[in-house]
Amino acid sequence: MSQELSLHQRRRKPLDVELEGIPWWPVLLPLERENVQRVLVVGDAEPGDYVCRTGHSPTYWFGVVDGLFKMNTENADGVSMTLAGLPPGGWFGEGTVIKREPYRYNVQALRKSVVGGLPIDMFHWLLDHSIGFNRFVMNQLNERLGQFIAAREIDRMSNPDLRVARSLAALFNPLLYPGVGQVLRITQQELANLVGLSRQRVNEALSVLQRERVIQIEYGGLRVLDLEALRYGQFSSPRKAVA
Repeated sequence: MSQELSLHQRRRKPLDVELEGIPWWPVLLPLERENVQRVLVVGDAEPGDYVCRTGHSPTYWFGVVDGLFKMNTENADGVSMTLAGLPPGGWFGEGTVIKREPYRYNVQALRKSVVGGLPIDMFHWLLDHSIGFNRFVMNQLNERLGQFIAAREIDRMSNPDLRVARSLAALFNPLLYPGVGQVLRITQQELANLVGLSRQRVNEALSVLQRERVIQIEYGGLRVLDLEALRYGQFSSPRKAVA
């Protein structure tokens, strides 16, 4: 049985607290909410479950209700490039859903997570009827373009400290991921999977960022102290003494 099918079989109606955490829910009018609530579902994803696979046609517009996902592509040689980490509050794939074209990327759960799914026909109904929803989607598309450009730049960076800093800054985007707030619940191994570095090297980079008072490492996560520094600052690990 495929992972996609098993996740689809685990779909259920969202809890009230899950519904209230959806960032575009407040912009809907009463009738729009009523229509959405009839068809909106959530799925309990296990680590490794795929929400989207390259070449598959979309049936839902997806969002992260809880947990952490990775969006990535692979070239013909099997080399992977991470396009985005997807923390709570992040809804993704709106461009693909608007065009009803096959996915050009994979989205996979890095830990036990909850993913929301709005059927593609209801997504298009909202585009046709809801001004608030249209504005939300336009802002998403604009922010997503900047995110993907940044992802290409991060992938080319040779300085591991900068790679970690810029990747963290992307995860703290308040428009794309309003559910994160000031503290991101993430392990060093999960961050290593997103950045494409070893856990040990990520640990060193986090120590540099904490020393520079840009982040604070807390139990089970990271607190951002200076988002602008994460986005634009220059960092480097202290040189080791030569014997």
